[in-house]
Amino acid sequence: MSSIWGQNLSSIAKNSRPSPIREMLAVIKQPGMISFAGGMPAPEIFPVDKFYEGAHLLKDDAANLLQYGTTEGYPPLKEFLATWTAPRMGRKVDHDEILITTGSQQALDLFGWAMIDEGDYVIVEDPSYLAALTVFFNHGAKFLGVPVDHLGMQVELIPGIIEKARSEGKNVKFIYTIVNFQNPAGSTMSIERRKRLVEISKKYNVPVFEDDPYGYVRYDGDHLPSIFSFHDGDGVIYAGSYSKILSPGTRVGWVTGPKEIIRNMTVFKQGTDLCSSPITQALVAEYCSKGYLDEHLPVIIDNYRKKRDAMEVSFEKHLKPLGATWVKPEGGFFYWLELPSINTNELFKKAIEKKVAFVPGAPFCPMEGSGLHNARINYTFSAPDVIEEGVSRLAEAIQEMGIPAL
Repeated sequence: MSSIWGQNLSSIAKNSRPSPIREMLAVIKQPGMISFAGGMPAPEIFPVDKFYEGAHLLKDDAANLLQYGTTEGYPPLKEFLATWTAPRMGRKVDHDEILITTGSQQALDLFGWAMIDEGDYVIVEDPSYLAALTVFFNHGAKFLGVPVDHLGMQVELIPGIIEKARSEGKNVKFIYTIVNFQNPAGSTMSIERRKRLVEISKKYNVPVFEDDPYGYVRYDGDHLPSIFSFHDGDGVIYAGSYSKILSPGTRVGWVTGPKEIIRNMTVFKQGTDLCSSPITQALVAEYCSKGYLDEHLPVIIDNYRKKRDAMEVSFEKHLKPLGATWVKPEGGFFYWLELPSINTNELFKKAIEKKVAFVPGAPFCPMEGSGLHNARINYTFSAPDVIEEGVSRLAEAIQEMGIPAL
């Protein structure tokens, strides 16, 4: 860069990574495009009327809600979360073990500020959540990838990874995992692996960041205990979000963990946005305290289950004959397609010509060369008939790349 800005940018800014999904938004919004790209909730099931009932708070408590709030978060919302999440967390956590964040994405960023020095290593799933990789990279982290199968992160590989890294002088700071309906792989970590991960965390003194934005959106099977609930020490921090269970526009997330790390993250939040919106937090707390969240979750689950099943049928019909494989998710938002003979970066270009969009797999993979034959496909946003049409178009794009039907 030769401009006055380019000459004066920080080294972090010069080396930062943009989000590939955000960068492709202009393409995705073309007229007639069917998008399986974003992790978008279905707008038709937003609980507009029930959420709007809380609007009276703007008059009832305007002096507080239109003022700056505490950085730690709106106390009634923290109290609701402490009680509501207790079954998953294994206990009711204290208020000073919860920090309300501006979306769970901010929790990742604040954790990065608190934990990562330039050149530190983070153990992540391969593949992993793209935006988490971006945040950690922009904080200066490097990655050690752990493969994912239908039972989640293959945690039995982690001791060898840690020992090898330390023998090479690498500083391993923490382990990041998305335990339920992993983004993008769709798999859920088994209880046995969750317990084993806690053992590894204790043995090697490496904390765990447990990211769980999708955990309450389960279609099949039973809810599983959190990794947090298995750790009798202070080695796990847990992040949740209202984006998938209420609305992403609320921009309300939370993080639960030991008081020490919560306090450190709070200090960085003070310098980031002072506080999350008191108005939004109050509206969410009011909605939840009336029982509307628990009433609405079955509506979300029923809607998304039907769409997942519709996509499963379309995959069987159109993509299985072309050699595609996948794991059927028990919940969440995504399928992770394996297309052994296809470079999905090239397939993306052909698919856009067919007016269907997805996200190629490579950006989700921390290890170079991974994900070239994968694609992340979202099913929650589109109606079942649109899903059928989009998958049909995707199959046409694959065939036009020279892949014959089996």
